[in-house]
Amino acid sequence: MTESNLSLAGLPVTRPAGCPFDPPEELARLREQQPLSRMVFPDGHVGWLVTSHALLRAVLADTRFSSRHELLHSPLPGAASMERTPPAPPGLFIGMDAPDHTRYRSLLTGKFTVRRMRLLTERVEEITTEHLDAMERHGPPVDLMEAFARPIPALVICELLGVSFADRESFQRHVATVNDLDATPEEVQGAFVALQEYLHELVLAKRAKPTDDLLSDIADGDLTDEELTNIGVLLLGGGFDTTANMLALGTFALLRHPGQLAALRADPGLTDQAVEELLRYLSITHTGMRTALEDVELDGHLIRAGECVALSVQAANRDPEKFADPDTLDLHRKAVGHVSFGHGVHQCLGQQLARVEMRVAYPALISRFPTLRLAVPPEEVPLRTDSDIYGVHRLPVTWDKA
Repeated sequence: MTESNLSLAGLPVTRPAGCPFDPPEELARLREQQPLSRMVFPDGHVGWLVTSHALLRAVLADTRFSSRHELLHSPLPGAASMERTPPAPPGLFIGMDAPDHTRYRSLLTGKFTVRRMRLLTERVEEITTEHLDAMERHGPPVDLMEAFARPIPALVICELLGVSFADRESFQRHVATVNDLDATPEEVQGAFVALQEYLHELVLAKRAKPTDDLLSDIADGDLTDEELTNIGVLLLGGGFDTTANMLALGTFALLRHPGQLAALRADPGLTDQAVEELLRYLSITHTGMRTALEDVELDGHLIRAGECVALSVQAANRDPEKFADPDTLDLHRKAVGHVSFGHGVHQCLGQQLARVEMRVAYPALISRFPTLRLAVPPEEVPLRTDSDIYGVHRLPVTWDKA
């Protein structure tokens, strides 16, 4: 067991020129030569970076590594200016370990079953059709992010939680600020507080007059208003931003791979497989983190208690030890085992909802607009490199009117 010499001044973040879907090239070199590397985090903390699929899953499955917010160090650029995160408030369970995490998650697990999400499919289909109709009425060109990718998951999560869709612009703006790496600490905190205030008012309304939605469902229990508020913030924040960027960036990727697009259009039965492959290939939630609670031996190295481990999801999902020809988008691939939704006890609670939305939206879009194409050169599509969720800020598209 050894302690590795320091090798990285920071997380590799520069993607190869002209390849908006590929991870930074340095990650592939590290994965091959040194999949567990010493790294300096932006705040000066000296921790580690994991780039292999096997090691990333090992860390996520090991309870000796913590998700507690106050123990984590962000590896993302811009984190140096941020104050250390305080302990997660009651209800914000992604920043907790067992038994607190277990208690909250067990209350919600039954609300996000595969069966329940499938029951939502019909409503997702209606919402998708409504937005495709609106696109057709508007005519080309449109920003697909604004016309399609963002409003569909926003409306779905609003209906699931019982949030007024009329308020979507406000909470979308606040969620975007929370995820914005260029936002100041004051701006991030202000946006988070605004979300809390909004959800607190909603919780009080659900307590007084329950409706047929998830928030009313869990309000009928012994959770405090503060716990319900923060659970609502978590579900609202996580319920649309990731899926919105998957819908937009996934469409961008399909448009840049016309052979794959044609295969999906010709065989809608390929949809489930295509969604998993796009999740693997794009890895929009690209970097996670955990902190060792005790000394841990991993891959022949000693990770000391208190050291933070950055987890490169995008490198793990392109690991040739797990996926053959991993840098190729292949919708016929069975991308079983990708880690885009994480792994272990913290695996994404809403993954089935995200899958339902993508399985409906992608084929509906490419079927309705068979001549869909970019309205600008691909290099002019503004990439979302300033967020911990990768994607595009806008996706201008056009098509031939009938």
